[in-house]
Amino acid sequence: MKKLKFLVLTITLILLSCERDDICAETTSTTPRLIIEFYDVDNNDVLKNVPRLTVYGEGLLTEPPTSNVDETLIYNDNNTNSIALPLLIGEEESETTIRFVLEKDTHLRLDDDVDTNSNEDILEISYTSEYVYVSRACGYKSVFNDIDVSRNADGDTWISSIETLVTEIENENNVHVYIYH
Repeated sequence: MKKLKFLVLTITLILLSCERDDICAETTSTTPRLIIEFYDVDNNDVLKNVPRLTVYGEGLLTEPPTSNVDETLIYNDNNTNSIALPLLIGEEESETTIRFVLEKDTHLRLDDDVDTNSNEDILEISYTSEYVYVSRACGYKSVFNDIDVSRNADGDTWISSIETLVTEIENENNVHVYIYH
């Protein structure tokens, strides 16, 4: 009987020592991505799809690294009007360089290889990172402050203008940047 009481007491103590936050729930907010929507430059209230968009991020390495190139393919799609981009985490003041490549005239050549005429615009996103404690199970997440998005003008741009809506990114619930094209 003493062994049974001891066993019940031990099980009770084990169950009471477990806490809800020992597992990070999927619904818990983690480090947010930069949310961008694309709009028509002629009618700023209308979302406009970007055909044949490919996006690369410099310094955004994959796990495990897929190549020795210091650039990662973030996005590749035929038709989209919004995108979520990861930002580099690390130093307090950071900058992420993103290449937006618009494939303009895609057609098949005689040898059936795809030949493209692309237009590339490079965005520089500067910000400060701040680590915020979430919970014991989830650890820390980064939030981004003082967001500034600028375009490197090369004379042949497909992005007409950029509007930064918020300067602090704490979640992915709202759009952070509008790009007009």
